[in-house]
Amino acid sequence: MNDSQHKLDEKHFEDMISLLLRTGVIVSSIVVLIGGILYLLRSGALKPVYHPFRGEPTNLCDLRGIVRGVFTRDPRNWMQFGLLLLVATPVARVALCVITFIKEEDRTYIFLTLIVFCVLVTGFLGR
Repeated sequence: MNDSQHKLDEKHFEDMISLLLRTGVIVSSIVVLIGGILYLLRSGALKPVYHPFRGEPTNLCDLRGIVRGVFTRDPRNWMQFGLLLLVATPVARVALCVITFIKEEDRTYIFLTLIVFCVLVTGFLGR
C-alpha cells in the first residue's frame, strides 16, 4: 500500500468515526428532548412533593425496563434511553475501531482495542 492510499484510508476511517460520534450525540439529544417535552406536557403543571423521599423507580435502573418504558411512551424512560444512547456512542466507536483493525490485520491494535471494548461493555452492562 502506497503512502497516498494509506492517507486516504486513514481519512476515511476518521470520517467514519466522526460521523458515528456526531450521529450518536444528535440522536441521543433528540430522544432526550422528546422525553423532556413529553414530561413537561404530562407533568409540567404538577407541584413537586419532596417528602417523603422516593428514589428512582426500578424500571429506570434496568435496561429492559427502560426499553419497555420507551414503547409505552413514558417520558422518564425516553430521557433515560437517550442518556444510554449517549453513553453507548463511545462504545460503538471502539467497536468500529475493532472492525477497522481486523480489516487492516493489525493484531496489536486488535488485541488492545478488544481489551478496551470488553472493559467498556462490562462496565456498561454490569452493576
